[in-house]
Amino acid sequence: MTCWYEGPLAAFDTETTGVDVESDRIVSAALVVQDVAGSRPRVSRWLVNPGVPVPPGATEIHGLTDGHLQRNGRWPAPVMEEMGRALAEQAAAGRPLVVMNAPFDLTLLDRELKRHRASSLVQYLENRPLCVLDPRVLDKHLDRYRKGRRTLTDLCAHYEVELAEAHDAAADAQAALDVVRAVGRRFATRLERLSPAELHTLQAVWHAAQARGLQAWFARSGTPEAVDPAWPLRPELPAAA
Repeated sequence: MTCWYEGPLAAFDTETTGVDVESDRIVSAALVVQDVAGSRPRVSRWLVNPGVPVPPGATEIHGLTDGHLQRNGRWPAPVMEEMGRALAEQAAAGRPLVVMNAPFDLTLLDRELKRHRASSLVQYLENRPLCVLDPRVLDKHLDRYRKGRRTLTDLCAHYEVELAEAHDAAADAQAALDVVRAVGRRFATRLERLSPAELHTLQAVWHAAQARGLQAWFARSGTPEAVDPAWPLRPELPAAA
């Protein structure tokens, strides 16, 4: 029987105006669907005119300028609708969704759906929750004592996965998908008996433990930054009084 990491997977990635999920915007995104390891993927791409300026620092990362997005990007509302429906299709098909650092991309999409569609990611899923596989969480749990950073670029180097064009949404999504397959193969004895649904539940626990460890490290080093333990979607902040 084919193990889950050799079978059907999808992957989602975004490029954004910044790193604040509550206020920043999506400028591009991609969904990659692969029916079996090694097969040709189906790729959906979106380019968005966010309606707000793109900070120079963000442009330096993904290369998308205000001018390019204004000329070629679409208005956010219909794009967010398409993204929400695309992820709902993956959930309905029972296809696991790979998202590198899922609480960032999925939460940002959720906030964009609230902003432009007066809806939410959960509403689009219609009681068919996503089964998420996060290469960052999986790698940190399965190889927890390895030193070094664990960005997508680092994971690709470690698992010998090609990353053709970093910070292009489609390339990043494909690379994250390939990393998850590589993690599955490397740790097959620990993962092959677990279903993606079981792994989804375990990752929420693993991520919370990882967040507590990082928070403790921040406290010892005097860093005021707070680490959110929620995975794969952060709860919405309460409205200001």
